[in-house]
Amino acid sequence: MSDAANGAGFMRTIALHQPRKLAFGAGSVAECADDLIAARRRRALIVTAPATRPLCLPIVEKLGTASVHVSVWDGVSQEPTIETLQQGLAAARDARADAIIGLGGGSPMDVAKLVAALLDGKQSIGDVFGIGKLSGRGAYLACLPTTAGTGSEVSPNAILLDEQDQLKKGVISPHLVPDAAYVDPLLTLGVPPAVTGATGIDALTHCIEAYVNRLAHPMIDLVALEGTRLIAHSLRAAFSDGTDIAARTNVALGSLYGGLCLGPVNTGAVHALSYPLGGEFHVAHGVANAVLLPHVIEFNVPAAPARYAQIGRALGAEESGAEADVAARGLRLLRELVRDCGIPERLRDLGIPSDAIPRMARSAMTVTRLLDRNVRSVSMEDAVNIYEKAF
Repeated sequence: MSDAANGAGFMRTIALHQPRKLAFGAGSVAECADDLIAARRRRALIVTAPATRPLCLPIVEKLGTASVHVSVWDGVSQEPTIETLQQGLAAARDARADAIIGLGGGSPMDVAKLVAALLDGKQSIGDVFGIGKLSGRGAYLACLPTTAGTGSEVSPNAILLDEQDQLKKGVISPHLVPDAAYVDPLLTLGVPPAVTGATGIDALTHCIEAYVNRLAHPMIDLVALEGTRLIAHSLRAAFSDGTDIAARTNVALGSLYGGLCLGPVNTGAVHALSYPLGGEFHVAHGVANAVLLPHVIEFNVPAAPARYAQIGRALGAEESGAEADVAARGLRLLRELVRDCGIPERLRDLGIPSDAIPRMARSAMTVTRLLDRNVRSVSMEDAVNIYEKAF
C-alpha cells in the first residue's frame, strides 16, 4: 500500500494532475467569470441540471458585461448516459462554444468534462472509454460543484451509463482535469438532506477506498485520512441543518480531498460493485456506495487491519485494543452515520430483487480497473457473497 515499492526499498512513482487554478471557500464562485474572461474565451456553454440552473445567473450576467456570449444547457437531469453526452455535444456545437463550464453535481460536471474533450470531433465516446485514451482537449474547462460528493471538479475521471450494456463506464485521462475549479460551500446550501447524505457518503467512500488501496501512497494518505475525518465529523450536521455553513464547508473540503484521491490512487471494490446497481436499477451512485461500503470493509479488514484501524480513528473510534478491534468500532460508527443520513441499509430496500445478484456480480467483475486496486482480491463468489450480505 503506501509503502508499496517499484523495487526493493523504492517508493512507487506517483503523478498528480490538478487544475491550474483551484479556488476553495465561500464566494469563490465569483472568480469563475473573471478567469474565463482573462483566458480570452468568447463563447461559453454552461452544462447544468434544471435544479441548479438558477445558480448560473451570476456567471451569465458577469460574462455578459464582458461581451462573452453564454448559453445554458440544463439537460443533465439524472445520472448521465451516452445519449446525454451526445445532446450536450450538440448544444455546445450549436453555441459554437470555446469554453465549457460544468456547474452542478457530479453528473453535470462529468458531462461538461467530456463535452469539452470531445467537442472538436476528433474522437467519439466509444474511442475513449478506459484509461489514457483521450488525445487532448481544446476547449477551456471550468467546474463548480453544487454538491459535496463526487470530487469530479478535480479528478481525471468521468462516468457515463452505457444503457446497452447496463453498466457505468469510465473515461480516465489527465485531459479531463479542468483548467479551473471553484469549490464554493455556499453553492451547497440548497441541497436537500437526502442528496447531502448520499453525496457525502460517496465522498467518504473515495477517501476510505483511496487510503486502503493497493496503490495507496503517502502523498494521498494525508488528504484521504483528513477527508475521512472532516466528513465523518460534519456530515450529520450538514444533513440535519443545511444552513450550517461550518458543516457545509467541512464536508465540501472533505469531498475535495476525496476528489484529489481519484487520479493518483482511485477507488476499489465498493465502486466496482456499485456500478451495476446504477446501471441496471438506476440507484443513485452515493446511495449504492453507502449500502455496500460497510460490507466491503468487513470483507477487506483481514487483508489490512492496520489501515482500517486508522480509518476507524478518523471516524472517531476509541483507540484501545488490537487494530482489528479499532477497525470494528470504526465500522460500527460508519453504519450509524449511514443510518443517520437516512440511507437505506439493504439492497432489498432499494427495490433490487435477489435473483439479480448473480448478474450484478458478473457485471461488477468486469470493472477490473477498480477491483485490481482493492486490498483483497475479489472473486465472483466473493462478489455474490458481498451482495447477499448487503441484501
